[in-house]
Amino acid sequence: METKKLSFGRKVWNFVKGNPIVILLVLGAIVVGCFTDNFFSWVNFSNLASNTAVRFLIALGVSGCLITKGTDLSAGRQLGFAACLAGLLLQRPNYTGRMFDWLPSMYPNVPVWVWMLLTLVIVVAVGALFGLLNGAIISYLNVPPFITTLGTQTIIYGISLIITDAQPIGGFQKAYTELVTGRIGSSTGFQLPYLLFIALIFGLLFWFIYNKTRHGKYMYAIGGNEVAAEVSGVNTRRAKISIYMTAGIMYAIAGYLLAAKSGGTSASMGSGYELEAIAGCTIGGVSTTGGIGTIGGVLVGVLVFEFLKIVLQFLGVNPYYNYMVQGIVIVTAVALDIRKYIAKK
Repeated sequence: METKKLSFGRKVWNFVKGNPIVILLVLGAIVVGCFTDNFFSWVNFSNLASNTAVRFLIALGVSGCLITKGTDLSAGRQLGFAACLAGLLLQRPNYTGRMFDWLPSMYPNVPVWVWMLLTLVIVVAVGALFGLLNGAIISYLNVPPFITTLGTQTIIYGISLIITDAQPIGGFQKAYTELVTGRIGSSTGFQLPYLLFIALIFGLLFWFIYNKTRHGKYMYAIGGNEVAAEVSGVNTRRAKISIYMTAGIMYAIAGYLLAAKSGGTSASMGSGYELEAIAGCTIGGVSTTGGIGTIGGVLVGVLVFEFLKIVLQFLGVNPYYNYMVQGIVIVTAVALDIRKYIAKK
């Protein structure tokens, strides 16, 4: 019995020692909640769930890139482009500020939900193309992921500015916004946003992909030792392209949902989201050195990072200081991850 207790205590200590940021932020949230009104309210929980859901979808895409020792700095701009494209295609026909004013004549008798689904397919297809571009440059031109995605980030942002003329987009179809902003429960009591269920479905899907499919096995193999993976018969180029295409699809879905959630969008939407996603993944145990990471860990990391934002908000911290705190958390998380990697060597 004593050995079992000692073993359990050692496991707890190893978790605390290995995840200090998670422990500190959770404890901070508990303390703030005890001394602040409405922190543990259902409304606050619902808002947290909605914000976490979109970030979680982005982090799912980024996680595969990180596990293969890569990264994707274009995630935020891809999301912004997807949001703009979805917004342009789903503006109300009678909206005075409609940009594609020629579009209503193309679908006068098509139900709104059909056009919404078609728009989602278009957005996802474009996201897959962006992912294909990233993956092909990384795999066939051997350009480092950091440089590749930094370049495509700028290209995508430029395209977004061109198609929107750098103007904000609004006036969305009511059915489009209600699909994302809807909630189960009362307006003041228990409530769960639709976005939460969408995120959980994708979380389960990615858990299956990462743990039960060749895609997941190849991904971890490449992250662990790419040369060994090639020797074992893994087509690393094809696998990387598949990983970055999957990431692009997730950014597109997140952009489609975020535009509806916000009720409007612009080319600047999504700026900095890639850093939040990378931070969430790293906090949740996805190693930037490759080969390590779980879907559960990604969810915890993103949730903790969103908790940090809410804690700072309830503490009345100047929003400008929030960026400083988030930057410190990102650097600290990556530094701790690298230290763990060095210690293992």
